[in-house]
Amino acid sequence: MTFAAAKPTGTKSEIYRELAQQAEGLFASERDAIANAANLASLIWFALPDLNWSGFYFLKSGELVLGPFHGKPACVRIAIGKGVCGTAVARKESIVVADVDAFPGHIPCDSASRSELVVPLRQNGKVVGVLDLDSPLLNRFDEDDRAGVEKLAALWSAASSV
Repeated sequence: MTFAAAKPTGTKSEIYRELAQQAEGLFASERDAIANAANLASLIWFALPDLNWSGFYFLKSGELVLGPFHGKPACVRIAIGKGVCGTAVARKESIVVADVDAFPGHIPCDSASRSELVVPLRQNGKVVGVLDLDSPLLNRFDEDDRAGVEKLAALWSAASSV
């Protein structure tokens, strides 16, 4: 599958629909979780505006461990229940944070991040990690972003073997 160099355009729904089609193409003949995470982090990074981080954390030995990403170097390990990523795992639900400074216990891996979206990755009914997006803008993420990234996370989960 060939991927366009230009960012998708249109409404958020249209952009996420196009990203989902591209992700399905990337995952069509690949089952490796790390390879698929690397490609999805890259796809999101180049397609969505106003991001300063796009990547994965995977559950290993009871904590989140950094996986493939785009952006500045990141926190390597995050305890369950800590920060936005660890809280999303503990709650087993997506979290949209309009202002990370207002989120209790936020872990500032990149001081430029102002808002965040974290979506749990599920396989066989268990959370196996998170897909994390950060932005240097306040209020960057909304319910359309949450729904779109949840779809991308579900595609990754369905295609990948952890």
